[in-house]
Amino acid sequence: MKRKLSLTICLLLVFIFSKAQVDILKDKIEKILKDKNATVGVSIVANNYKDTLNINGNEHFPMQSVYKFPIALAVLSEIDKKKFVLNQKIKIPKKDLLPGTWSPIREDFPNGTTLTIAEIIKYTISQSDNNGCDILLRLIGGTNAVDDFLVQNKFSDISVKATEEEAHKEWSIQYQNWATPISLNNLLMKSYDLTKNKILSQKSYKFIWKVMTETSTGTKRLKGQLPEKTIVAHKTGTSGTNGKNVIAATNDIGIIKLPNGEPIFISILVSDSIENQETNEKIISDIAKITWDYYANKK
Repeated sequence: MKRKLSLTICLLLVFIFSKAQVDILKDKIEKILKDKNATVGVSIVANNYKDTLNINGNEHFPMQSVYKFPIALAVLSEIDKKKFVLNQKIKIPKKDLLPGTWSPIREDFPNGTTLTIAEIIKYTISQSDNNGCDILLRLIGGTNAVDDFLVQNKFSDISVKATEEEAHKEWSIQYQNWATPISLNNLLMKSYDLTKNKILSQKSYKFIWKVMTETSTGTKRLKGQLPEKTIVAHKTGTSGTNGKNVIAATNDIGIIKLPNGEPIFISILVSDSIENQETNEKIISDIAKITWDYYANKK
């Protein structure tokens, strides 16, 4: 009995010490945010899942292109069910390569082309192609199919309602594609660790994380101040600016690998900001840097 009591006390002391240390990190992050004219959501899980830190963690933030991550997961889930295969070829006519939107596919193939599903996912995630995103949505049955996938996997705080084409028509529509920082971090964790609530096959898991480590957008965000060879698998999201100089979304979510191989799951969403884009991106890189420093140097 005494032995069990001693163990309980030890575990309680470890928890209290860990929470106190996380509170120190949280205070540092809040100092970064205190004078910023933006709403910022942060969710961090680290130290082998033992440490959790949230700021505005349950608030709704517009995802912008971050929503391409759950869309890609929904497509891969359908592949795991044998409804499609990664090397399946999809014909992309010129009419589907809409102008006036970010689209490396259109730049590479202005008259249309045929790509595999794997190639379209790579364009959509690694290069954040908007036309590629809508091609994937049409393939699996639209935004309802993504919402169904999320609900089936018990994600109630991620909403995918509008295609890229729809979201480009009116400023307010982007807010229909929203998520909480906590829910996005949970999605990262559950699609990363196959021992925890597996939602992907081993093959799909390896594919999506390789694609996310090849992301070329947002180099000044999560990766901005980290050591050069740090492995970061991430997905960015960026809005335009409205007539009142408000930037609706500057986002980056992902997994940062520490030198010892441990992951840091981190989701940072900057919304309704009247700061410039450089400042918004620095908010993200500053938070990532102090989080990296804390865990990389932790004894």
